[in-house]
Amino acid sequence: MEIVIICLAAFFTAVLTFFSGFGLGTILAPVFAIFFPIDIAIALTGVVHFSNNIFKMALVGKNTDKAVLLRFGVPAILASFVGAWLLLRITVLPTLFQYELLGKSFEVTPVKLIISILLIIFSLLEISPSFQKVQFGKDKLIFGGILSGFFGGLSGIQGAIRSAFLIKSGLSKEAYIATGVVIASLVDFTRLTVYASRFTSANLHENLTLLISATLAAIAGAYFGKKLLKKVTLRSIQLIVAVMLIIISIALGLGLI
Repeated sequence: MEIVIICLAAFFTAVLTFFSGFGLGTILAPVFAIFFPIDIAIALTGVVHFSNNIFKMALVGKNTDKAVLLRFGVPAILASFVGAWLLLRITVLPTLFQYELLGKSFEVTPVKLIISILLIIFSLLEISPSFQKVQFGKDKLIFGGILSGFFGGLSGIQGAIRSAFLIKSGLSKEAYIATGVVIASLVDFTRLTVYASRFTSANLHENLTLLISATLAAIAGAYFGKKLLKKVTLRSIQLIVAVMLIIISIALGLGLI
């Protein structure tokens, strides 16, 4: 049963996140965690996420805006190391509060609350009519890359912030998706090198069938999303990003993820 649930989650999430540019790992990790210990769930999600991004890069990578990639991607990768370094030093900060829901305990930390507030601001701006006329200059992309990479290293949440900047950078919908995919792949590779030590203890070989099935389901979802690309307008993508931002920010602020 778990293989069916995980594959369905991987497929439909991959379709949706093909346009938003983020959310696959955020949604898929909790699904894996239902059936596996958290270390195995993290490892499985990481492999599926990276494999899916590599496939998407093969589908749309040719549309990547190289200037945006350099201005946003390089600062993001460098800043992610700073965020990860800082994470090791703020984990001692006390949890703001804890609560129980449906028999499970959740906690809200300072980092999650800060990121949640930032994402809510981004999402509200995204659906604001006056904000639709705003275009970020190329110099703002450097700041966006630093912000995205920093919080990615700090909390693992970086795709939403990346999308909030790229969606307003004047890119076509094809270039927006392709550039985001390439940047995500680079960040994924960086993060996988950090998680490499967990892969051995996670016994991935014991879950090889599930891993391959989930990866293929996510790839199928990405392929289906590519087929829908011509039927989706840039405004539709903006709304999808806004909705995803709101959902992720609320879940993050409540300590659900």
